[in-house]
Amino acid sequence: MIIATNLSRSFGGVSAVRDVSFHAADGRITGLLGPNGAGKTTTLRMLYALLKPDTGTVQVDGLDTVQDPVGVRRRLGVLPDARGLYKRLSARENIEYFGRLQGLDDATLKARTDALVQALDLRDIEHRRTEGFSQGQRVKTAIARAVVHDPQNILLDEPTNGLDVMATRAMRGFLRELRAQGRCIVFSSHIMQEVAALCDHIVVVAGGRVVASGTADELRAQTGESNLEDVFVKVIGSGEGLM
Repeated sequence: MIIATNLSRSFGGVSAVRDVSFHAADGRITGLLGPNGAGKTTTLRMLYALLKPDTGTVQVDGLDTVQDPVGVRRRLGVLPDARGLYKRLSARENIEYFGRLQGLDDATLKARTDALVQALDLRDIEHRRTEGFSQGQRVKTAIARAVVHDPQNILLDEPTNGLDVMATRAMRGFLRELRAQGRCIVFSSHIMQEVAALCDHIVVVAGGRVVASGTADELRAQTGESNLEDVFVKVIGSGEGLM
């Protein structure tokens, strides 16, 4: 479980995140939905202890990101906005490298890598250098690398950005499988349809603050709109929170 409480963060006097609070439960996919520049990536970076909040706290399975960042990172699998694959390594070598950084023994590492190659359909590119990979191939490899150590909590920054239809469907299936295993999954997106297709709970962010949160049905009820795209437009355009 991840609990964010009153998070704020500024850069050079510009407030990127303002008093953001939400919790992401185990066995649930929580979506951070908002337009580009809403503060989603900054929020995620505070969740995985890359940035320290100016105010507020983040707890991951009871561990504070500021007080115990190393312990927190062991509990997390992260797909950042910059995928950052090592281009001279193959897909499998990228996955194995991160597994070794997480301290996996050889037998566990092989088993986990084999399972992820199968689950994410990486067999055709498993032994190819990642330089020259398509966007979908890069994202799938980066996700496998992020979860090779079997983390309880998974943070994904726009995981389907740039993917084609088949790769998007495969990604959705993989995330649903992780949810069924009881993982806590948080992902950001600016695409309403993507969030609606996957998320059990939606946190709408605009101007660096939470302007609405709830299930899809709860958001429809709060706004009086039947279409989720209309819900998003109404909440973002109103400038007023619906909490």
